[in-house]
Amino acid sequence: MTRADPAPLRSALAAALLGWHVFPCAVGGKRPAFRGNWQELATTSADQIREWWARAPYNIGIACGPSGLVVIDLDLRRDGGEELDGALFPLSGADVLSTLASRHGERYPGGTYIVDTPSGGCHLYFSAEGDARVRNSAGVVGPHIDVRADGGYVVGAGSRIAGRAYAARGRRPAAPLPSWLARLITDTYVPPPVPLQRLPVGDRAEVRAYALAALRGETERVAAARPGTRNVTLNRAAFSLGQLVAAGLIPPLPVITSLIDAAMHAGLPEEEAVRTVRSGMTAGARKPRA
Repeated sequence: MTRADPAPLRSALAAALLGWHVFPCAVGGKRPAFRGNWQELATTSADQIREWWARAPYNIGIACGPSGLVVIDLDLRRDGGEELDGALFPLSGADVLSTLASRHGERYPGGTYIVDTPSGGCHLYFSAEGDARVRNSAGVVGPHIDVRADGGYVVGAGSRIAGRAYAARGRRPAAPLPSWLARLITDTYVPPPVPLQRLPVGDRAEVRAYALAALRGETERVAAARPGTRNVTLNRAAFSLGQLVAAGLIPPLPVITSLIDAAMHAGLPEEEAVRTVRSGMTAGARKPRA
């Protein structure tokens, strides 16, 4: 692209017309182009936008908070997934989000404004609804899923990195954030502390076998839990297995699905099981097994 290329300017103005607050990102990059607070620079002023993009073909940053946006960033896993006991579990962000939607009895939330990214992933744009504060997160909703909201920004359509474009799919407006997805994002449940345990000393294969045995043992305990103990048992299992996931010893998706299935077998409602598993694994991930 040359300095006179009008395409980035048109894209920045189009975003501003939607009420989205934009600011320049580095040419060919993701970082803010100017020193200072990008949140204070972000604007919908057409005059300011024209002044900025007359200097260079900057990429377009979109400040999510002032724009009233929650953007779900779905990464693409290029190796096809992770293998567990001979089964291949796809772990792209889109695969995980589809699994979560199915477990909540919902459709994949694709009926919104979507931008395909140069890496092969995509951004799902939603309008923020209600008073719940949505914060940035990475991997909290699920593996390979990041959330950009208040205090965060995304690189907008019309930007380019390594010659590849951020390209919008059609012209759909940003749909309201689905309520089931909002609950997953804004849930603030904090599980009780669980003592940190050490893994057995041994080579990688032995430790991997230990992790798989732990998965089987924890799911059996959850499935056999009695009323009054089910949620606590599930939370502790999710915390313990979340530590192993964070240590890289077991992929997250089979842990999530196995625990939810076991919890439902024990009689917990699916929505409660999903919420408890996510909360427990998130907490466990903060304290990977030594």
